[in-house]
Amino acid sequence: MRYGVLTNRKRALVALIHSVAFLLIAVRSLALANSMEGLLHGSQAKAAIAIFGVYLVVTTVLLLLVRYSACIKERLYFLFCASSAGVGLLRATVGDSALHVAQPLRVLMLLCAVLVGTVIVRGHAAMTALPD
Repeated sequence: MRYGVLTNRKRALVALIHSVAFLLIAVRSLALANSMEGLLHGSQAKAAIAIFGVYLVVTTVLLLLVRYSACIKERLYFLFCASSAGVGLLRATVGDSALHVAQPLRVLMLLCAVLVGTVIVRGHAAMTALPD
């Protein structure tokens, strides 16, 4: 299978490790019921704007990676990651009171990304195990 971004096992593994780390952060946030008040409702406007900016950049970069993906597995992986970041962007913008399902949805998207990322890493491992 030809990949456009995750072209080797090392890149795929690094991407998978990032996904697992962000999944753990999202699960922790869900378990602790951390809430975001949103940009317009926050008492700490500078922090809210910084979080919004981070989510905006991450979502944009992930959507660009979707564009450069060469196969459906890779595209799905980056779409799941981008959708999770996009949900974070919405949470930062409008707050949790408007999006009760946002945090569980973010966890679900990251879980899907980890599953697809695992398939990609295993595919690379299988390709390197084949004799020339």
